[in-house]
Amino acid sequence: MHKRMTITLDEDVYDGLVRVVGRRKISQFLEDLARPHVLKDDLDAAYREMAADLDREKKADEWCEALNRDIADAPR
Repeated sequence: MHKRMTITLDEDVYDGLVRVVGRRKISQFLEDLARPHVLKDDLDAAYREMAADLDREKKADEWCEALNRDIADAPR
């Protein structure tokens, strides 16, 4: 469910939002910016879920180790 909200912005900021993201997309743009700051529990839950995926974690560890080897072997 969406809630309607009125905010006040400097005219230059508003014009920049219209120019960069488009008049009909400002609400979604601002929601996407705010979401990770106000719904931190969702982000924490997502990280816990990723960490519980042992196959994914194993592949990530292998990738990191390979990257470390590549960096260690790179000419200086």
